[in-house]
Amino acid sequence: MTAFEYSPQPTRVVFGADAAAALPREAERLGLSRLLLLSTPGQSELARRAARDLGSRVVGHFDEAVMHTPVTVSNQAADQARDLGADALVSVGGGSTTGLGKAVARRTGLPHIVVPTTYAGSEMTPILGETEGGRKTTLRDASLLPETVIYDVGLTRSLPVGVTVASAMNAMAHAVEALYAADRNPVTDMLAVDAIDRFSNALPALVGDPGNLDARADALRAAWACGICLGQVSMGLHHKLCHVLGGTFGLPHAKTHAAILPHATAFNEQAVPELLAPVAEILGGASAGAALHEFGARLGAPTALRSLGLPKDAIVEAARVATENAYANPRGVDQDSIAGLLERAWAGDPPAGTAEEGYFTERNSARIVTARNEATNVRLGQVMEAITRHLHGAVKEIEPTQDEWMQAIQFLTKTGHACNDWRQEFILLSDVLGVSMLVDAINNRKPTGASESTVLGPFHVDGAPELEMGADICLDQKGEPMLVRGRILDTAGKPVNGAKIDVWQANDEGFYDVQQKGFQPEFNLRGVFRTGDDGQYWFRGVKPKNYPIPDDGPVGQLLKKLGRHPYRPAHLHYIIEAAGYEALITHIFDPDDPYIHSDAVFGVKESLLASFRLIEDADAVEQSGLSGPFYLVEHDFVLAPTR
Repeated sequence: MTAFEYSPQPTRVVFGADAAAALPREAERLGLSRLLLLSTPGQSELARRAARDLGSRVVGHFDEAVMHTPVTVSNQAADQARDLGADALVSVGGGSTTGLGKAVARRTGLPHIVVPTTYAGSEMTPILGETEGGRKTTLRDASLLPETVIYDVGLTRSLPVGVTVASAMNAMAHAVEALYAADRNPVTDMLAVDAIDRFSNALPALVGDPGNLDARADALRAAWACGICLGQVSMGLHHKLCHVLGGTFGLPHAKTHAAILPHATAFNEQAVPELLAPVAEILGGASAGAALHEFGARLGAPTALRSLGLPKDAIVEAARVATENAYANPRGVDQDSIAGLLERAWAGDPPAGTAEEGYFTERNSARIVTARNEATNVRLGQVMEAITRHLHGAVKEIEPTQDEWMQAIQFLTKTGHACNDWRQEFILLSDVLGVSMLVDAINNRKPTGASESTVLGPFHVDGAPELEMGADICLDQKGEPMLVRGRILDTAGKPVNGAKIDVWQANDEGFYDVQQKGFQPEFNLRGVFRTGDDGQYWFRGVKPKNYPIPDDGPVGQLLKKLGRHPYRPAHLHYIIEAAGYEALITHIFDPDDPYIHSDAVFGVKESLLASFRLIEDADAVEQSGLSGPFYLVEHDFVLAPTR
C-alpha cells in the first residue's frame, strides 16, 4: 500500500467548444460587476472577443502582459485595477497573461477568472513566477488559484502550429516532473500519464490539421491535467533551468521548456528510470529522454537553445545560477554536469546517454545536419533549423526515388535559368505555391476593421503622375468606361486627410502599359491622387480584364501538370499611404470574374471584392460627367494606425 496526501483544488472549471460565453454567468455567480480585462498586446483583440458578452461589466483593459511576469508590469496593472475600482480580474491568453493576473490578484486581493488560449497549464497552479533585476523568483500559495477557469476549445483553434507544439511541450514538462517528484501521489501519477498520452495523439493530429476540434479538446484537457500535477508537487531541475534561462537571459518561455525537457528528463532518468518508464512507453522510445527529443523534433518543436537566442558563453553562468541554491530533484546537480546538459541543449544534440548521438541516420537526419551549424547570426540559425527540419520531414513523407529527386533538382535549375533582369521565376514559383501571400499575411496583420493587404505584383512603376481628383487615368480611351470612388478612413470611421493613393490597372485586354511599350502610352492607367478633409477619392479608368501570369517557363509547365490555370481575376491595384498610418498595398477585385475563386497566385480575399455595376440610366450617366454607360466601382479603405 502507498500512503499519500492529496488536496483537491477549489478552482471551478468550465469546459466546452464555446465556453467563453459563460463569462457573464460566472461574473454574476461571483457577484462581480467591474471587471479589468488582462491580455498581451498581441491577443488584445482576441481578449475583447472572448469577453464580448460581458458588456458594461468590463471597466478597463490592460493589454501589456509579457513573458516572465516582470514586477514593474504587475505593479502597473495593479495600479490600474485600483484606479478603476475593479472588483475582479479576467485574464484571456496564455501563461504570460495568467501570470500577470495572479500577480495582480496577489497585490489587490481581487477574484480572478482565467480564459486560457494556450496549453501552459499555469491557470491550475498556485504558483507565481515573477522577474525582477534579471532573476525569476517563484512563490507558491493557495490564494493564487483563480476562482474560475474557462477552457474554451474554440479559442485555441487559431493557435499557430508552432505555438501549439511549444506550449504543449511546456505543459508536458509539468507532467514529466510530477512523475519523479518526491511528493508525487497516485492521483498525480494518473493525471500525468493520461496527459502525456493525450498529447501524444493530439499534437501529431494538430500538426496535420490545426483546426481539428477533437484534437484541440484533448490537448486542452491534457494541459488542464498537467496544471493540476504542477500545482500538487514540487518542481525540480527542469523548471529551475527554464526559470533561469527565461528570467536571467530572456529566452521565450514555452520554447525554452520544449528545448530543455528531453535533456532534463534524460539527466534525471539515470536516477529514476522506473518512474519515467511510462514516458518512453507512451511515446515509443528507447528511453524517456530520447523519446521526448524525437517527439519534439518530429513535431517541429525547438531543439536548440542557440536558435532561441542564448549565447554560448552564457552556459557557464546559467549553470552557476541553476545550482547555487538547493531544490528537490531525484538526482544531485553540480555546475559541471548542468553545464554539460546545457551545452547539448544549446547545440540541439540528443540528450546525453541516448542512442544515435552523432551519426547520420534516416531517423535523426535533420538533427545531425542542424547540429553542425554554428551561425553567429541568431535569425539565420533559426531559419535554417526550421527549413532543414521541415525539408527533411517532407522527404521522409514523400520518400522520393533517385530519379524523382533529380527531376526536382532539374526543375529548380530551370527556374533559375528562367530568371533575368525583368523576370523573376522564383518569385512566380513562390506566388503559385501561395508562399508570397502567406508572407504578406504574416507581415501585414491588421486590427479589426482595417482593410486587408495582398501582394504588390510585378507591374508597379515609380513616378506615376499626380493627378487632380476625378481625372481619367486611361490615356488611350480604349475600353469600357469606369468610375471608381470611395473613402479613405481610419479604424474609428473618420476620414483620413492627405492620404496618397497610387493606383494602377491592366487594360481591357489584360495588359499593363509596361508590357506594351510603344503600343500603350507611358503611364497609361496609372495615377496618384490625394484625399482632402472628407477622405474621399474618385477617378476614371476602364473596366480591367483578367490575364494570365507568365506561363511559358518551368512554373507554367508545373501549373499545367497540376491541372491549374495561370489566370488572375480582373482587379485594380492600390498603394495607400498617410502620415500616422501603416501603408496599405492591396487590390480590389471584380466578384463576377470567372477566375475570382481560383486566382493563380491566391491574392483574392473576400473583403477586397468590390461591386462593378453597369450604369445605363441616362440621368446617372449625365450626373457622372461621362458620355455614355459606365461601370461604377465603390470601395472604402480603412487604414491601420502606425504601431
